[in-house]
Amino acid sequence: MLGATPATATQRTCFRLPLVCVAWTITCSLLVVLPSDSASAKSKPAKAPRPEPELKVLELKVSPNPYTVSAGSLEFSAVVQLPKDLDGATILEVSSLVSSLSKTSIRFLSLRKPLESSGATPISTEPPKVSVVLTWDGLDHTKSPAEGGTYHFELRAKLLSNGEKGPRTLMVSWPKRGTLEVK
Repeated sequence: MLGATPATATQRTCFRLPLVCVAWTITCSLLVVLPSDSASAKSKPAKAPRPEPELKVLELKVSPNPYTVSAGSLEFSAVVQLPKDLDGATILEVSSLVSSLSKTSIRFLSLRKPLESSGATPISTEPPKVSVVLTWDGLDHTKSPAEGGTYHFELRAKLLSNGEKGPRTLMVSWPKRGTLEVK
């Protein structure tokens, strides 16, 4: 070893270099694959559930169910609870999407109702309630009679305010979902 030539030293270095690279690769791979306590502590915290909005659909009745297209219209009767403070809202919109299981037959129903804004609000512990009725004539989006089968519906309420670019959504209720039978 005392008489090592530069060529021998280079050979040893070239032999050690791949071993160092392999060791470094294995170490990095283990760090990536194996979770550490600090890495798991940095994971996203569980989201708190969203609070229920003050605008609520309290009751929903669908009649008649089962529905026959040739027998007239189907009614979605809803009771909507408004928040105590309307915060500038002037319109209540109640809408429902009715769709077949295959999504080949759909119909969107909507009704906008102006809200009464009284200057002197009576002192009441109960939030105001509004009754709304949406009607479906049994026709789909192509104006053809809906085919028989099971249909899904989703009804929700929105509070809107009039803005300079048109109505603006202020609050949306959680949806009420269900199914109905069309004959």
